[in-house]
Amino acid sequence: MSKDYYKILGVDKSASQDEIKKAFRKLAHKYHPDKKDGDEAKFKQVNEAYSVLSNEQKRAQYDQFGSTGFGGGGAQGGFSGFEGFDFSQFTQNGQRVDFDVDLGEIFGSFFRGGGGFSRRRKGQDIRVDVELSFKESIFGKKEKIKVNYKSKKHEEITIDIPAGIDSGEMLRVRGRGEEIEDGTPGDLFIKIHVKPHKTLWKEGANLVTEKNIKLTESILGTKTEIDTPEEEPITIKIPAGTKHGELLRLRGKGAPVLGGSQRGDILIKISVDIPKKLSRKSRKALEELQEEGL
Repeated sequence: MSKDYYKILGVDKSASQDEIKKAFRKLAHKYHPDKKDGDEAKFKQVNEAYSVLSNEQKRAQYDQFGSTGFGGGGAQGGFSGFEGFDFSQFTQNGQRVDFDVDLGEIFGSFFRGGGGFSRRRKGQDIRVDVELSFKESIFGKKEKIKVNYKSKKHEEITIDIPAGIDSGEMLRVRGRGEEIEDGTPGDLFIKIHVKPHKTLWKEGANLVTEKNIKLTESILGTKTEIDTPEEEPITIKIPAGTKHGELLRLRGKGAPVLGGSQRGDILIKISVDIPKKLSRKSRKALEELQEEGL
């Protein structure tokens, strides 16, 4: 039965080579057998259709005689329709998507000899845990990591830990996992653990702290010190009339935005201490203020 290669790729008979290539890339990514929802049978059909329609000579023959002579063994002895095409990566939503298998090698295996499917083996991934101080997580650092391998001697590698990283995040170094014969190395995963700070905590790129002040300081205003990620305390002014629960903001003093150059803010949450017991003198002073309507 004749196969409709144009229908398989979802293009018109008048489609350009760019349109055919674009449709192929989309469908090859969709049906790739290594994906969770992949479909090997449709994946082969897409490749077969592209092998014909991407070659002007084969396409002309197909347009005249149909798929007879192209299906099954029609592409054995080489797969010239893929010359010059890079199968090591596709794009999705404008972003590069890397695969753990060499698609070029897979495609070659489909159309050499019996056309059977072959997947390259991959070595085992390795996970390493790294603990950072709060300051290191905020500003990033270069970290030497000792990696213990089963397949070879241990190695020390240096990685760049990005500024603004959070506890629990995982970094990935491709190809630095276990090696395997006749296959590709696994990957190295670094899980980040950040030691908590005594007064600061992160909310996105902002750093939050609490500051307790006295009732009189709330009314009259005051100056106080707060911690910073640089581990150098700074003095801030708390304005007169600051309420309990109010947030003060120091712009640009927080954590760097991950992958960017801007910094978040330091937010100071004010907690006003209300005395439970008053001396006679303090009570009399407050009563006088109350009489004045304050």
